[in-house]
Amino acid sequence: MRWALVKVCLAVTTMVVVAFAVPLGLVVKEMARDRAFAGAERQAAAVAPALSITTDRDQLERVVASAGSGTRIAVHLPEADGRPASGIGRMRAAAVDIAAVRRVGRASTTEVPGGYAFLQPVALGSGAIAVVEVYIPEDEVTSGVGTAWAVLAGVGAALVVGSVAVADRLGVRMVRPARRLAEGAQELGEGKLGVRVAEEGPPELRRAAVAFNSMADQVVQLLANERELAADLSHRLRTPLTVLRLNAACLGDGAAAEQTRAAVAQLEREVDTIIRTAREAGPRTAAAEVPRAGCDAAEVVRERMTFWSALAEDEGRTWRVAGVDRPARIPVPRADLGAALDALLGNVFRHTPEGTAFAVDVHHGEDAVIVLVSDAGPGIPDPEAAMARGRGSGTDGSTGLGLDIVRRLAESTGGDLAIGRSVLGGTEIRVRIQREGRRPARRGERSTVRRRRRVAAR
Repeated sequence: MRWALVKVCLAVTTMVVVAFAVPLGLVVKEMARDRAFAGAERQAAAVAPALSITTDRDQLERVVASAGSGTRIAVHLPEADGRPASGIGRMRAAAVDIAAVRRVGRASTTEVPGGYAFLQPVALGSGAIAVVEVYIPEDEVTSGVGTAWAVLAGVGAALVVGSVAVADRLGVRMVRPARRLAEGAQELGEGKLGVRVAEEGPPELRRAAVAFNSMADQVVQLLANERELAADLSHRLRTPLTVLRLNAACLGDGAAAEQTRAAVAQLEREVDTIIRTAREAGPRTAAAEVPRAGCDAAEVVRERMTFWSALAEDEGRTWRVAGVDRPARIPVPRADLGAALDALLGNVFRHTPEGTAFAVDVHHGEDAVIVLVSDAGPGIPDPEAAMARGRGSGTDGSTGLGLDIVRRLAESTGGDLAIGRSVLGGTEIRVRIQREGRRPARRGERSTVRRRRRVAAR
């Protein structure tokens, strides 16, 4: 918009300058011509009185010399008293032009080599007509025209440059608020909820900035209300959790009792975490601005397998874990990775019969860490529907929220989630997590990767 305004102003100013400068230049040229011919007419008028008094050649030569014009004035004398026609000074006009002036009796101008000749008829006492010729050089006719045109061109160029500069400043005044508004909208879309736009610029842009700031305030308020609602709902779980903890404490000793107490304690910790997170003061800005603590994926896998292995032994499941013998650093909080693993392993225990084997493998790549959770169960008939369930449709008692948690965790690092067939004969959940310093994949790229790497359902 800024350059468009500059171009429009440049075109308009140029047309105005041309419309005024060209006629003015022609007027200057005509004025210089008139000035030169007016001077020649004055010089001829200075000689005319002497011609009306005498036709003596010597006296006329003195009059012509006294005019101070050198060889520029000439006098054409007619035939008189038996004397042939003669002339005084350097004569340049043709005889035909002299005869025409005598016949018409009116002054005229004719072109001669090197300029123009002004011819002025003068009536003598004898009734004959003499002609005074004044030579006007070409450079005198155009004297000062070049300078005047140069001045006009300079003034015109200055006007054009000045108008462009003014248009550029006006464009900046209009474009800067619009650019800030666009940047603010982009930052708000990226999750920077604290961004606001200065209310400046033209009235339309000021109203747009006011509307944008009002919208941002509404978004912040809505998110705050959601956090409060999540915190309130999570807080309501504390009462039944307290009852469960007291009942678990009365179960006595035994592996089942210990597992129940551990599960209740973990559930209490998760609810407390939800409440603390939901009630954090102040809105979060962009997710990229919040420092993310990394963790060792191999260590987290070992820790969670220690927990799930006890339950696997109770149900007669054989299990295997591989790839956890060396560190695998990823930019994911430890608690988030643990929750994702619990969701995947919980699905194995929930949706496969007792005694079904499962395995967890960690693959170390140069730019990513891949976690494979596979089982020997019946598999997932429709992987696409399983992924969709994470968005709200539930079947067979499954909400799909576990897969959705894992998918969001992977995509937050630029990775992805894929469902396929495992070597054990059942389902394989493949979670690819990008390492530190890698560019997160855009939404379109993630969808393409998921479609390309998702294998056919069993």
